Amino acid sequence: MAINALLERPQSPLREEAVVPRTFDYNGRPAKRSTSGGWRAAWFIVGAAAAERIAYFGIEVNLVNYLTGRLGQSTAMAAKNVNTWFGVTALLPLVLAFVADCYVGRYRTIVAASLLYVLGLGLLTISAVYTSQSHSNYQNTEKIESCSPSQSQVPFFFFSLYLVAVTGGGYKTCNQAFGADQFDEEDPEEGKAKSYYFNWSSFCICIGLSVSMLTLSYIQDNLNWVLRFGIPCIAMVVTVTPQNPGVSLTIVNLRKHVCLIS
Repeated sequence: MAINALLERPQSPLREEAVVPRTFDYNGRPAKRSTSGGWRAAWFIVGAAAAERIAYFGIEVNLVNYLTGRLGQSTAMAAKNVNTWFGVTALLPLVLAFVADCYVGRYRTIVAASLLYVLGLGLLTISAVYTSQSHSNYQNTEKIESCSPSQSQVPFFFFSLYLVAVTGGGYKTCNQAFGADQFDEEDPEEGKAKSYYFNWSSFCICIGLSVSMLTLSYIQDNLNWVLRFGIPCIAMVVTVTPQNPGVSLTIVNLRKHVCLIS
C-alpha cells in the first residue's frame, strides 16, 4: 500500500514520464513531460518572441528616414506610407488569430509565418543592397537628393515590407499563446508556471525592443542600411532553423485549437 501511495503522488518521478493528454511533440508522437513542453520549450519560444521584436522594430525605427532618403519620397508621402503600414500590422493579427484558431492551428501558423517572415526580411535586405548600390553611384555628384530610385526599387521594397507585415501578424498572434500551450493547465505545478511564463515573455519582448532601438539605430547612423535590415533577418533565421534544439522540445496542444464561432 505504501508503494502504491508513493506512485500516486503528484510529485512522483513517474509523473515526468506521463503523456500530456491530447498533445503531440515535434515528431508527431504523444508528448511526454520528460522530453517536451514546460519551461524547456517555453524559454525557446520566449527567445523567438524577443528576436521577432528585434526584427520588427529594426524595420519600424527610422523607416521614414529610409523612404525620404534612399527612396526619395517626400516627408508627407513617407509618413502616409508608414502610417498605412502601421495600420496593416495592427489589424492583421485580429484576422490571422481567427484563422489560426479555427482552421490552421497555432503551430502551423507559426511555422508558415516564420518562414515567410524570414523571406520578407531577406527581400528587404536585398532591397537595401540594391538601393545602396544605386545611391553610391551618386556619391560624387553635388546633389545627392537628385538621385531617384528606379521604377522597380520602390515596388520591390514595399512588397517586401508588406510581406513582413502579413507574416508578422500571424507570428505575433500565435507565439505567446503557443508558449502558454507548453504548460498543462490541469497540472498544479505547470498551471502555476504558466503565470510566470507571461511575465517573462513580456520582459524579454521589452528587452528585444530596447536592443533593437539602441543597436540598430547606431548601425544605421554609423554603418549602413544593409546591416540594419540584415541583422533582424539573421535573428529570425536563428529561431526557425530546424537545427535549433528548442524546436524539437515544443508540444502542440490540440485542446487549444477550438474555434469560438461555430
